[in-house]
Amino acid sequence: MTATTTAPVAAPSAPAPRTPSPRLRAWATRAPLLPALVFMIVVTQLPFVATVVISFFDWNALYPKARRFTGFDNYHQVLTDADLRHSVWTTVLLTAAVVLVSLVLGLVLALLLDRRFRGRGVVRTLLIAPFLVVPVAAALLWKHVLYNPEYGLLNGLLHYVGGPQPDWISDTPLLAVEASLVWQWTPFMMLILLAGLQSRDQQQIEAARVDGASDWQIFRHLTLPHLRRYLELGALLGSIYIVQNFDAVFTITSGGLGTANLPYTVYQSFYQAHENGLASAAGVLVVIGSIVIATFALRVVSSLFREEVSRP
Repeated sequence: MTATTTAPVAAPSAPAPRTPSPRLRAWATRAPLLPALVFMIVVTQLPFVATVVISFFDWNALYPKARRFTGFDNYHQVLTDADLRHSVWTTVLLTAAVVLVSLVLGLVLALLLDRRFRGRGVVRTLLIAPFLVVPVAAALLWKHVLYNPEYGLLNGLLHYVGGPQPDWISDTPLLAVEASLVWQWTPFMMLILLAGLQSRDQQQIEAARVDGASDWQIFRHLTLPHLRRYLELGALLGSIYIVQNFDAVFTITSGGLGTANLPYTVYQSFYQAHENGLASAAGVLVVIGSIVIATFALRVVSSLFREEVSRP
């Protein structure tokens, strides 16, 4: 009698778990950001769309029933009016002067802070402090503590050495605004350039020193080319913010003596002349200019990230 054995019957395998599609995974990743996106659209984009619409109307707030559609007339007036053109030129001059001087001073301070010395952390904290001051408070500080012809610190120092007693705001109004902005934005440039200095290839610098290169040659041929992207980034980001600056002009000079930039002109057109359409057109032009500058800034930031990722 032979025993027969039967092979065990395999249990049916459980179905493999279904993997979500790439599109579903992408939506699941982005879903937590949707509330922030909706909030940003409601707070920023919808008011901007309303501003664009109003810019096509001749709309005085004192006569709301007399508003009428005028097309691009407001934009034409912004670009052809002598006072508005002067405010555009003042904006360009103010932005260029503040950005260039802040970059130069920020580079000098960054080079100093890149060296090791006793108390470097304290000095770095003190140099960053102006950037942390509220813009209106910084403008008030310069207007009353430094510029005041009666009790200001600048005239006090000049009186101590027997110098003249100028009225800084009346004699040099635009320079007074620029100096306050340079004081506030130099730490920002310093931080960006200091980050660039600390990302240099130290082996390359040491090799240059071994080969007999001087400090100036190292700065000119190694440090400065390495900092080019960081200089561009600081200039672009600084331009974005200073083009839109309102606090210093409003607080120090109230837009007088030829210091009214485009944001202050928008304020005058809207709150003083009640010309909603004209103010909206000028505001749209400011936003367009800021977007153009921001586009270049984003490209510089992207190139910096690519360089850091590709670096071994």
